[in-house]
Amino acid sequence: MQYPEPIAQLIESYMKLPGIGQKSATRLAFYTLGMDEEDVTGFAQALIAAKRDLQFCSVCGNITEADPCVICQDPSRDQTTILVVEQSKDVMSMENTREYHGLYHVLHGVLSPMDGKGPDDINIASLIKRLQENEVITEVIVATNANAEGEATAMYLARMLKPAGIKVTRLAHGLAVGSDIDYADEMTLIKAVEGRTEL
Repeated sequence: MQYPEPIAQLIESYMKLPGIGQKSATRLAFYTLGMDEEDVTGFAQALIAAKRDLQFCSVCGNITEADPCVICQDPSRDQTTILVVEQSKDVMSMENTREYHGLYHVLHGVLSPMDGKGPDDINIASLIKRLQENEVITEVIVATNANAEGEATAMYLARMLKPAGIKVTRLAHGLAVGSDIDYADEMTLIKAVEGRTEL
């Protein structure tokens, strides 16, 4: 049995979202049909507003309403440190810790030769330009994910930046707080030993 065209299009639209297959998309489509018209209209307006009213900061690449973003405009931030992340959502995660007070740079991806993503496909050129124009920056903290692509990106950035005399550091990786050693995989344990700190 075929669905009526409007619901078939809705299912197809939901399937464009990451991690949403046919069954989940169908469930979401029928849930949407059961929503109040006011809620559906609000949902649609929120989607349109997010696409229309948001842009990337011309300095750091973060998602923002105003350019430059509030973090880049804040003179109270530590101007000597830039934390490099893969996506804008990573900036929010770091900000929620309330521990980091420097600047950010969003790459919008990582190096991934398998997917055809090289240095020109992510936001590296603007980072290099930013470092050349701003001599007060003394440290770049690379906060890419601890997977093969994230590690490759971190190593590439280190090779690019170290000759310029900029300190390049990497976020520590290892055991999560509250985890048991016997449940950790080998790579996590290796990273935990490598990143050990003095008590």
